[in-house]
Amino acid sequence: MEKATRLFDCMAVQAKAPLDDLLNAKVNGAWKSYSTQEVHDMIYQLSIALLDMGVSGGDGTTEGRDKIGLISPGRPEWLITDLAVQQIGAVLVPLYPNTNPKELEQILNEAEVKYVFVSNKELYDKVNEVHSKVPSLKAIFTFDLIEGCTNWTELFKPLQKKDRQNLIAVSNAISENDVTTIIYTSGTTGRPKGVMLTHKNILSNVMASGLVLNQIPIARKRALSFLPMNHIFEKMVTYIYFFFGYSIYYAESIDTIGVNLREVKPYLFTAVPRVLEKVFEKIIIEGKKLKGIKSKIFLWSIKIADQFEIDNKSIWYKIKLAIADKLVYSKWRKAIGGNVSAIIVGSSACPVRLEKIFTAAGIVILEGYGLTETSPVISVNHYQKSSRKFGTVGPLLSGVQVMIADDGEILCKGPGVMKGYYKNPGLTAEVMENGWFHTGDIGVLDQDSFLKITDRKKEIFKTSGGKYVAPTPIENKMKENYFIAQMIVIGSEKKFVTALIVPSYANLKPWCMQNNIPFSSNEQIIKDSRVIDLYYSIVDAFNLEFNHVEQVKKITLLTDEWSTDSGELTPTGKMKRKVITEKYHAEIEKMYLDELTEVPIL
Repeated sequence: MEKATRLFDCMAVQAKAPLDDLLNAKVNGAWKSYSTQEVHDMIYQLSIALLDMGVSGGDGTTEGRDKIGLISPGRPEWLITDLAVQQIGAVLVPLYPNTNPKELEQILNEAEVKYVFVSNKELYDKVNEVHSKVPSLKAIFTFDLIEGCTNWTELFKPLQKKDRQNLIAVSNAISENDVTTIIYTSGTTGRPKGVMLTHKNILSNVMASGLVLNQIPIARKRALSFLPMNHIFEKMVTYIYFFFGYSIYYAESIDTIGVNLREVKPYLFTAVPRVLEKVFEKIIIEGKKLKGIKSKIFLWSIKIADQFEIDNKSIWYKIKLAIADKLVYSKWRKAIGGNVSAIIVGSSACPVRLEKIFTAAGIVILEGYGLTETSPVISVNHYQKSSRKFGTVGPLLSGVQVMIADDGEILCKGPGVMKGYYKNPGLTAEVMENGWFHTGDIGVLDQDSFLKITDRKKEIFKTSGGKYVAPTPIENKMKENYFIAQMIVIGSEKKFVTALIVPSYANLKPWCMQNNIPFSSNEQIIKDSRVIDLYYSIVDAFNLEFNHVEQVKKITLLTDEWSTDSGELTPTGKMKRKVITEKYHAEIEKMYLDELTEVPIL
């Protein structure tokens, strides 16, 4: 592969090995493929249109470059717009489709966005609602054909020789150190911050991470994409696909992933841990429908998967694993298309039990770690067994340095570290010190140089007795039980630790049926003493693995799953702890009505 210095150099690489199905999406219920030539033609046409509209790289500074907004789920038009904006030196400002109007207005104004591209009528209306409050915004274009809206294809025109020459001159002037995008973080700790990433930032991560993905033995480079494209994780992986010759298929929605997996039959995809949890929940539900010997075989196969270790050399275990694979695991793989060799997992901690179960079933989980500010990968587990370890986020990515501060915070240095926060030098100075980026995460490098994340620096709390508690390890461990869907540990300035738990109702319902417990609603069932006892017994068993001060003494079961739409989760699935504790303030306080004595767990 020739030396690339800008993200849009992927186009020259693609032109040497064109694909008939570079980008693919459902249109009117049928898959439509866009060839390399079609994609490139549309990119060039949109680039020329933007130049004709006066969009430019300005004076070369980040502040002087024009900003283009993009709000859409993943689809071919997203990448075409991104690359068109890149090669004329403008800056893409992608936003989450569920960004609320107030944040949308703030971001569009802060970035002084000139034009916005949206996918559908709902997003058009959302942007149009704040249009009058954003002086810089000149027009909104839609990908879908919508009456009364300007469709993006209206910008396209046949390319003239002089257009191509002009475009080449403009793109040749773009440097690897130029900012190509401003990505606003999802905001677990407050108002989103605009992270400025250069071509070099992202491309360094693409090339180093691409070498890791290239270890995966696959017959056909075909991937399914369903995570938000405006998140740096999915965007960076997409450019791996572009540079390394993959075809990309876009899922219709988060609800159609299962169907789309079976249709596309991809060899790998990216996911957040919650997706794996949902898949495993469905596996358990189907398994519990089995009777007699089939049920026993299913339960035995789960036990075998639970015992999986990467370096297990036991011949007897390998025989049992092969039998379980033939009878059970092969059916799991078929349910997700039959070809998936690996799933790249990021954004939040993946329960070790899930990693073991999927890997035992021949679907290798490659968990990694990083932040928007690091473009994003800092470390990642490899497909090769020697570079993979459960309970860690893998060895450091090539070219990345990590130092553990005295207080345990992970500091990072390397070509992927951001240029800074847009229009916020003060905040940039807070997280950057002598080239080292302060991640805000607590972790350790083990004796084999594998990185392990133990907690968020700001999430560690102190009890009223002066003892520090890291909630994340407790939550991650207890969520390994399939009756627990979500959990948050509470205890800051309190005498003891408590927890809010969202049950996995998909797994709880069959258990209730087996135990002759009527299940009319979520509200009704969590009040049943037998269900409450079940959850206390689960928590009690896990408590044995923690120090006394870390043990959960009281719990409250909740009726509704936390989600992005209801505000408790960021778009990438991270808990908004402040939002959750404020929303369930009454439930939390009820657990602490009598703090004079610790109430022993049942």
